[in-house]
Amino acid sequence: MSPEPKTTARTITRIEAGETVPRLSTLKAIRSALEAVGVEFIPENGGGAGVRLRKLTIK
Repeated sequence: MSPEPKTTARTITRIEAGETVPRLSTLKAIRSALEAVGVEFIPENGGGAGVRLRKLTIK
């Protein structure tokens, strides 16, 4: 995800499989890595929370 990931792929796999409950620091690291590559987290606005890719701005 990021140049120096703070969370391993195995950890993410275990979280997704329900094998472990992630620490808050792990969730923050995952979110930070996703935001660094252009993912935006959308708060619930009647349609439910979600994610989208950030629009690129050409300068």
